Amino acid sequence: MRRRELITLLGGAAVAWPFAARGQEPVTPVIGFLNTTRPYPPLIDEFHKGLAENGFYEGRNVSIEHRWAEGHYDRLPALAAELVRHRVDLIVAAGGSNAGTAARVATNTIPIVVLIGGDPVELGLAASLSRPGGNVTGVAQLVVAAERKRWELFHELVPTAKTIAYLVNPAGPNVKRQIQDAVSEEHTLGVKLSILRASSGDDFAAAFATIVQDRIGALVVGADPLFFMQRDQLVALSVRYAVPTMYFFREFVTAGGLVSYGTRLIDGYHQLGVYTGKVLKGAKPADMPITQQSEKIELVINLKTAKALGLDVPLSLLTRADELIE
Repeated sequence: MRRRELITLLGGAAVAWPFAARGQEPVTPVIGFLNTTRPYPPLIDEFHKGLAENGFYEGRNVSIEHRWAEGHYDRLPALAAELVRHRVDLIVAAGGSNAGTAARVATNTIPIVVLIGGDPVELGLAASLSRPGGNVTGVAQLVVAAERKRWELFHELVPTAKTIAYLVNPAGPNVKRQIQDAVSEEHTLGVKLSILRASSGDDFAAAFATIVQDRIGALVVGADPLFFMQRDQLVALSVRYAVPTMYFFREFVTAGGLVSYGTRLIDGYHQLGVYTGKVLKGAKPADMPITQQSEKIELVINLKTAKALGLDVPLSLLTRADELIE
């Protein structure tokens, strides 16, 4: 080999080597985190704990791009598209079915891990629970499915209420089914149903004004991420106007609400983190069964609030309650 050719070859190797070396360095995966609400630290912490079970820690070997819709569901498609353009390795869609649907519309190739309260098959996110078949897997909490049981338990707690208001979000993905179930319970329980609608926190005052004006005896808050995000405001209004109210997560009751019946949201976020870690390690969403969390549906009663409302909690509910707050 001639000297000039040797120098050229060595020079080329010297230029190419750093790129090859960088190619061998581990690449930090990027998670796109899409949520319908706003940050709530206890849930985010639990998601991180689930990630850690598979050896992933934000800032060390994984990074997270957060996108929060702040209760404005119409923002979700644009936020999901933004994450796709950012070329994230995986999208986590939490805070209700709207986020999962927006992510699925935005991409059919990037893996998506969802936490939803509805049926993923009915929503078109998966072919089946056992074999989703596409790029979506995750956790389905029985939030909407437990709604009928909420009505039964609540009627047991406030049997004298002849009319019960039902607060729903018209922008929610499950609102039609929720109203149908409520109408069915109206006939079963022999009560009159009053449907109230709120698509933002600004609508709550008008809803409670209707409750007071029409002398409605009680309120059931329909399962919706917006209402969870605005739980402090809803609880405060229920307390101010002395309206016995049934909620869908225990966080309402710990904030001073009367009663809730539902799954543990914090457990859902933990499992969401676990599933995300598994996908990052190479598991395919198409082959990962969607977990249904139904074994921990809890009845939580705030006895202090019940006393303030002048309610005597039946022994049947006291013995069945998973948690009594005094």
